[in-house]
Parts: sequence; structure tokens; C-alpha cells
Amino acid sequence: MKENDLKNLSVNERVKAMEALWNTFIYEEADIESPTWHGEILQERKESIENGTANFISLDKLKDYFRDKN
Repeated sequence: MKENDLKNLSVNERVKAMEALWNTFIYEEADIESPTWHGEILQERKESIENGTANFISLDKLKDYFRDKN
């Protein structure tokens, strides 16, 4: 399946497909390692929260940001 095929699905259909895909991981024994950069980003974010430099926005503002990008 290609990305354009997915774009032709409704939002509800894409959410259901995503849930089905994620559910397949439940039954696998394989360990899925996060890339090193994931830990680095989390550490940076933790430090920014601890030192008071973190910026937070509402979920609505986040949605608007991504709507405006597309």
C-alpha cells in the first residue's frame, strides 16, 4: 500500500488502519529498540522543563499549527 492510497481513505478509515497496524505489535516477541536520538530528545525536553525554559501550547494550538502547515 502506498501513501497516496492511504490519503484516499477517510480519517476514520485511516485511524482504524493505524490501530490495526499497532495491534499487530502486541503479538510479536521481537524487541523494538528506540533510536538513540529518541532518548536524547527526551533528555533535552526533561532538562528544559526542569530549568524552566520549556514552552507548552494547548492541543488546539498544536492542531492549528499542523493544519496551517498543510
